[in-house]
Amino acid sequence: MTDHFPHLFSPLDLGFMTLPNRVVMGSMHTGLEDRSRDYGKLAAYFAERARGEVALIITGGIAPSLSGWLAPFSARLDRRSQLRRHRLVTNAVHDEGGRICMQILHAGRYGHHPFCVAPSAIRSRITPFSPRALTTRGVSRQIRAYARCAVLAREAGYDGVEIMGSEGYLINQFLAPRTNRRTDRWGGSAVRRMQFAVAVTEAVRTAVGPDFIVIFRLSALDLVEGGSLGEEVMQLAAAVEKSGATMLDTGIGWHEARVPTVQSLVPRAAYSVLTSRIRAHVGIPVMATNRINMPETAEALLARGDADLVSLARPLLADPDWVHKARKGRDDQINTCIACNQSCLDRVFARRYASCLVNPRCCNETELNVVPTRVPRRYAVVGAGPAGLACAATLAERGHDVSLFEQDSRIGGQFNLAARVPGKEEFAETLRYFRRRLVVVGVDLRLGVHIQAPDLLKEDFDGFILATGARPRLPMITGLDHPAVHYYDEILSGRVRAGNHVAVIGAGGVGVDVATFLAMGNDRNSRHPDGYFREWGVDPLAATRGGVTDVKTRPPVPERRIWMLRRGHGKPGAGLGRTTGWVHRARLRALGVEMLTGVTYERVDDEGLHIRVGTEHRSLAVHTVVVCAGQEPQRELLAGLERQGRPVHVIGGADQAVELDAARAIEQATRLAVTL
Repeated sequence: MTDHFPHLFSPLDLGFMTLPNRVVMGSMHTGLEDRSRDYGKLAAYFAERARGEVALIITGGIAPSLSGWLAPFSARLDRRSQLRRHRLVTNAVHDEGGRICMQILHAGRYGHHPFCVAPSAIRSRITPFSPRALTTRGVSRQIRAYARCAVLAREAGYDGVEIMGSEGYLINQFLAPRTNRRTDRWGGSAVRRMQFAVAVTEAVRTAVGPDFIVIFRLSALDLVEGGSLGEEVMQLAAAVEKSGATMLDTGIGWHEARVPTVQSLVPRAAYSVLTSRIRAHVGIPVMATNRINMPETAEALLARGDADLVSLARPLLADPDWVHKARKGRDDQINTCIACNQSCLDRVFARRYASCLVNPRCCNETELNVVPTRVPRRYAVVGAGPAGLACAATLAERGHDVSLFEQDSRIGGQFNLAARVPGKEEFAETLRYFRRRLVVVGVDLRLGVHIQAPDLLKEDFDGFILATGARPRLPMITGLDHPAVHYYDEILSGRVRAGNHVAVIGAGGVGVDVATFLAMGNDRNSRHPDGYFREWGVDPLAATRGGVTDVKTRPPVPERRIWMLRRGHGKPGAGLGRTTGWVHRARLRALGVEMLTGVTYERVDDEGLHIRVGTEHRSLAVHTVVVCAGQEPQRELLAGLERQGRPVHVIGGADQAVELDAARAIEQATRLAVTL
């Protein structure tokens, strides 16, 4: 037990097993589960988290039957021939002293295949296939499938299973009147709708015996119309406890919900108020989840009695040593999850392997290893943005002598701008992490130095890495030298204050950030759970079905009038990820930002910005024009360094300036550093 976090590091006695602390690695589908050839990588991924001292790991979802597939050929466990691959995982975790549960997930109508089944034949709006309504015998077959899957999981060496009953999957579909129109014993009243969940839990417990963890993940708040009421959630919690569940995990929101629940704009631990209410109704441990990314947040909610455990998924992708660092009082060295979703959820939804923007080793543990160098060399890294920081720190960690040059008085590059955008404050955590990491690994950091090629060549470096980033691109528009015109970095940094009428040229990720920054200003009310709930129309008590309400108190419409303009005809922010783009567009619409597409820019003059939309000519009487029309690489040092014959590598925005892609930049930098 540490003095810092006594509740977080108190053991939890489950009767037949004691967990050494209160941190659970929550389920996070990575894509590695879906192919037998990837189970070696999956084993290494989980083993690293077990080595990092997490008390219990829960795998990504594994279907109990073919009809429960998430997609064709995705993960399932319904026959003994599949046990061998799973034993690779369980053995690897047990070898590190860890414990692991397998999540049983039946997709129901969320299945992306023609064999999907559901309580009723109602297609979801996020999948292309209409499900077949289960017959009474079909319901019984699915219950048996859950039980058989649990038995096979035990044979495979898992310490328990988690029954996925949230996020809008099959069990959740039985629970909600939105998706359950049945008139037999499995539908109708709330008690009858929950019978499937109860029957599955009972069948699993009977099949696996008393000394096996059975977690039930219930939907604490559906966030869809026609979802469960709060009192029904409490009834379900008590019922699955009686049916044999060891503990309860909590899920927030269906996948088709139009309320952000996992994005960086969601306040930390906003939903722990729900686990507090559930915990008061049951006698088994309850886990809190969603946006718990640092130990002080976890400790505070445990100390308040909001939950018995905390479930972290993405935070343990970002830093597999999260628990170990917290226990040792080194929480300032935690590589914090910033809830960007760019390399984890967005990739998974695109049917790609997950990773992590701030930790590209995630799911690449077998190939992206930071091993000590046999031949230490001296390297100069120029530019302390995300790419330069990752490269310099990794090189130094391997034993190289590294000097990092930055012309600014602080590290971070464009991450400093991102952290000023309302809803992206978490980006500052990455810079805190790197500031500390540079010290720990011994990087020679030189700030406020505008280095030139001759200066670098005077020192005895064995090689150079240019991470000098990108600058705003200058579009071909008449009048860009007008005093009303400014670039996004001037606005986001605070060097220039925009007027009350603003045109934002460019509707990519940077344009969306600038429009949000200008529209919300310093309003931070939405960072408090109550403000967030009001903004997105959430009733955390779920007195209304699903916990959604028509009454939304958005942030106050600012004095500024803002136009966000896009040349193309696609939707603004089209390049943003699947899990975040819709959130930004919804917020900007609520803030009164006018978004125009198919725009031709004509000129800027004293009257404002002149544009053409289709055949219509318009004059926007704006005080400020902000240019967010892309970036171009900064490579001024390259020619001077290449002539001297020593290796020169170009990374990050200096290599490829594509929408300030930090995920690509950090991964490229890390991969280079482990090979030098």
